[in-house]
Amino acid sequence: MALHSSRTSLSIPARTLRQCRCSSYRTPSPSISPISCLTASTPVSRSFSSSTPSRSSNPEEPAESRPRWTHTPEGMRGPGFSINIVKDPRRKVWSVNEDPKRLDAMYNRLLGREGERLLPDDIKWLAVTHKSFDQGRRGFNTKLAYFGRQIMILESTLSVLAAPPPPADKRAEDPFGRQPFEHPALANVDKLSARPPQDLMRKERLARLAMDVGLPEVIRWKPRLPENLEGSGLEVVLNTTLFAIVGAISLQHGAEVAGRVAREKILRRLN
Repeated sequence: MALHSSRTSLSIPARTLRQCRCSSYRTPSPSISPISCLTASTPVSRSFSSSTPSRSSNPEEPAESRPRWTHTPEGMRGPGFSINIVKDPRRKVWSVNEDPKRLDAMYNRLLGREGERLLPDDIKWLAVTHKSFDQGRRGFNTKLAYFGRQIMILESTLSVLAAPPPPADKRAEDPFGRQPFEHPALANVDKLSARPPQDLMRKERLARLAMDVGLPEVIRWKPRLPENLEGSGLEVVLNTTLFAIVGAISLQHGAEVAGRVAREKILRRLN
């Protein structure tokens, strides 16, 4: 009898646990969870009504219709003041060219007739923009100048190798009677020692060419000393701009066109 009562007491928790498990799998009533009833019976619609404002119709979003080179991007504008303290306020005033016709005239003088058509408008302005202009917020020509400089070095080296050999000089006789090694493939190498390619691309000569075509009137930069342009690095800025124009032409039309421009429009004038 005692054994039967102990079995009955053990079966009560088992029945209770079984009832709890069964109740947990029952379908919840709508009064308890309306959201669960909605997800179980009615699919959620993903369409939006016409009253919802779209991204393109947002009146607060500015519509920039001007070219990229004419303005500073809104996201790069500062708070309206500068922490740079200038000793002489007159040095902060510097005006640059904003006339596309003057820029096209410079490209025509440098590249020849219809030279302004070799590059798009944005690239033409980017090639003549130094990193000092507008704190570099409108883009600058540093990478274009690096690429164009490599092209100019290659073309100047090839021009030296293709030039007539220099007059043969009398070599000093070797005291031991040795003869230097000679080979037709190495005959042009001596030309590089007689006339280094860097002599063709001296910054003074490139700056003089840039002044002849009117490049100082159209470059966009901010000199450190407006009263002393030479001390502010005008020659370096002019050289950088010429290299950037060559680099932009190479990216736009390929190496063949850029090499021809470097040879015929720049190196030939320097010689």
